[in-house]
Amino acid sequence: MFLRHLSLVNYKNFDSKTLEFDPVINCLVGDNGVGKTNILDAIYHLCFGKSYFNPVATQNIKHDTDFFVVDGEFEKEGRTEKIICSFKKGSKKIIKRNGKAYEKFSEHIGFLPLVIISPSDRDLILEGSETRRKFMDGVISQSDKAYLQTLIKYNKVLVQRNSLLKYFVANHTFDPNTLAIYNEQLHNLGTEIHKKRVDFIDSLIPIFQKQYAHISEKDEQITLSYESQLSEGNLLNLLERSIDKDRALQYTSVGIHKDDLNFMIGGHPIKKFGSQGQQKSFLIALKLAQFHFIKEQASTTPILLLDDIFDKLDENRVSHIVGLVKDDNFGQIFISDTHAERTENVVKTIHQSYKIFTL
Repeated sequence: MFLRHLSLVNYKNFDSKTLEFDPVINCLVGDNGVGKTNILDAIYHLCFGKSYFNPVATQNIKHDTDFFVVDGEFEKEGRTEKIICSFKKGSKKIIKRNGKAYEKFSEHIGFLPLVIISPSDRDLILEGSETRRKFMDGVISQSDKAYLQTLIKYNKVLVQRNSLLKYFVANHTFDPNTLAIYNEQLHNLGTEIHKKRVDFIDSLIPIFQKQYAHISEKDEQITLSYESQLSEGNLLNLLERSIDKDRALQYTSVGIHKDDLNFMIGGHPIKKFGSQGQQKSFLIALKLAQFHFIKEQASTTPILLLDDIFDKLDENRVSHIVGLVKDDNFGQIFISDTHAERTENVVKTIHQSYKIFTL
């Protein structure tokens, strides 16, 4: 699978831009602020129906205009797939595949698998547990549509249960029977989600550790583990035991919406004890593990976006990353960098066809 053609209208800093891509390697080079990352984000937009960097649709429209259109032509399994994502202020976003609009955006997720590696991935280390849950959910959902639907249902029931808890307090009332209905639904949905997350992490860990060993070429003990309240017991029991606390807080304090991932180096949190280079290597290894997991599950090679990947990495680690993407395990790759000469020197060593776009 590869992206052949991309057209932008009023997207971020571009009023109009058309690009024809190489099926293997594409390099976007130029100074900071010229729009390299915006082009990568437009590709992400076509695959997921939203921006990787800014989920607020209106903020992806070029200043002083009131709409944007991102148009892409993909080659997948010998067929041309035309995807258009458009948004106008005051209207709903529209995603069309071959001229037909999706009724639900979730139907599009996973059709065009893609992995992005970006400096903003540091949020996975620095931010709270919600960011890491979204990472897990995003990876699993690309190859498991049933998981995505279960997650959507869980979150809907969670909102309803929280609303009920607020209603109880506001009206000085309590109805355990109604609450029990939501508890049962959360238990059934949450247990299914928990099992799939456990299976996912079990599959991801060996791939991740292999990728990190290749990048760092050092004996650094890194670990990735899944933390969930459901490891302590049945969700139904947890919900029943926490009812007094939930009524006081007016929200649901236990469940898979509290899950987290632990990132460790040398037995300590990488957030506090990892250098910038170690943190970046950790994240790149994690994203490359995501790539291989999706490729195996979806039976389609994802597109790989490498945004400013060479920043804060020494030459040795860069060469190891390049070595990883040299073989036939990878499909179409997009690289953004501020140094044109460095980028060309790197891609030449891969001995594959490539195009360089200077912005």
